[in-house]
Amino acid sequence: MTTPYVEQFEAAAEAAAKDAPSWLPALRKKAFERFTTLGFPTTRDEDWHFTSVTPIAERTFKAIKPATTTLTLSDLEAYLVDPEWHRLVFVNGKLEPALSQFAGLPADVQLAPLSEVLKEEPDWAKRHLGSLAAFDKAAFTAMNTAFMQDGVVLRVPKGEVVDVPIHILHVTDANAAGAAIHPRLLVVAEALSSVMLVEQYVGLGSVSYLVNAVAEIVVGNGARVDHYKVQNESTEAFHVGTAQVTQGRDSIYHSFSFASGAALSRTNIYTKLADTNSEARLNGLYLLDGSQHGDHQTFVEHLAEACASRELYCGVLDGQSHGVFNGKVYVDPIAQKTDGKQTNKALLLSPQARVDTKPQLEIFADDVKCTHGATVGRIDEMALFYLKSRGIGGESARALLTYAFAAEALETIEIDALRIALEQRVFERFTHTQLV
Repeated sequence: MTTPYVEQFEAAAEAAAKDAPSWLPALRKKAFERFTTLGFPTTRDEDWHFTSVTPIAERTFKAIKPATTTLTLSDLEAYLVDPEWHRLVFVNGKLEPALSQFAGLPADVQLAPLSEVLKEEPDWAKRHLGSLAAFDKAAFTAMNTAFMQDGVVLRVPKGEVVDVPIHILHVTDANAAGAAIHPRLLVVAEALSSVMLVEQYVGLGSVSYLVNAVAEIVVGNGARVDHYKVQNESTEAFHVGTAQVTQGRDSIYHSFSFASGAALSRTNIYTKLADTNSEARLNGLYLLDGSQHGDHQTFVEHLAEACASRELYCGVLDGQSHGVFNGKVYVDPIAQKTDGKQTNKALLLSPQARVDTKPQLEIFADDVKCTHGATVGRIDEMALFYLKSRGIGGESARALLTYAFAAEALETIEIDALRIALEQRVFERFTHTQLV
C-alpha cells in the first residue's frame, strides 16, 4: 500500500522545496506519482518472482528526523576498514562531519554531500541526477527519487587517479526504528580517471527499519570505477539497493557485493556497455542464516562491439534462509565479438535452506562467446572425508570447506585491506576462530 505515504510526501516536499533548485520538486513529484501508480512489486512481477516484499509493503515506514549523533569513531572502529581512507559517515541518513575525513583528496576531485551540490551547482546536478536511475518500472527507485534525503556526489575529473579508496559508511542505530532512509549516490568518473569506492551499510542493534538506496554511476571513456558494497544491516531491517551504471569506450566497472545482514535484502546491479572495448566485472558473496532472504539481480547490456563481462556470485545458506540470483545478459545485434561469462554457485548447509537461480542470456548477434552456469549443492562428502582422514574433526572440516567455497568470490576483491577484513569476518563466522 502506497497511500499512507501521501501525507509524508506532501510534508517532505514542502520542507525540501525551501532550499531546492526549481527543477527538483517537479522531479520528486513525478517520481512519487509513479511510485503510487506502480505500487510495491509483487511475486507476479517477473523480476520479483522469488522475492515477496510484503513485509515492507504491509507497514508504513516513517520519515526520519536525523538528530546529532552521540557516536564516536571508537564506536565505529570495527567498521573502519582502514582509518587512513577518505571517509564520509552518515548516521541515520545525516552526514556527520566530525566522523568524516576527506580533506586529503586531490584538489580537483569533488566529494560532497548531495544537498551541497544541489545548492551550489544546480545546473550540473540537473544534468546528472535521475539521468540513469529510471523509475518508470522500478517502484523502489521511484520511492527513493521522491523521498531522497541526502547522499554523496563524487566527480573525478579527466585523467585523475584517486589511489586511496573512498569509504562511504551508512550507520543506523536505535533512533532509526520504524523509519525509512533513502540515500543517493552520484558518481561521474570522467575520461581516463580511476577511483575505488567502498559503500557500506551497518546496523547497530536489533532495530527494524528500511534502507532504500540508489546509485548512479557514469564511467567515462578509458575510466575505471571499482565499486564495493558491504551490506551488514540489522537482521530485523530491510535493505533495497540499486546501482545503475553506464560505461564508455575502453572503460572498466568492477562491482562486488557482500551481503550478510537484513531480514530481507535485494541488490540490483545494472550496467550498460555503451561503447566499444568496455568491460564489466560483477562479483558477489552472500551469507544467509535463520530466516533471512537475500536477492541479487544483475543486468548487463552489451550495446557495442568487442565488450566483455564477467560475473561470479557465490552464496552460503544455512537455517531456513532463502537466496535468489537472477543474472541477465543482453547482447544487442550490433554487439559483435561480445565475450560474456556468468557463474552462480550456492552452498546449502541446511536441509531447510533453499536457493532459486535464474541465469538468462538474450543474444541477438552471431559473433559472440557467451556462457553461463549455475550450481547448487551441499558440502562435497569426498572432500570432507579426505580432511577427516587427515585428523581434522568433522565440524572443523565442514567449516574449512565452507570458508574455502566463500573464498573463491572474496579473491576477486582487489583492495587488499577490504579483502582481508572480509576474509576475517567470513572465517570467524564459519570457524569461530581468528584468521592468522
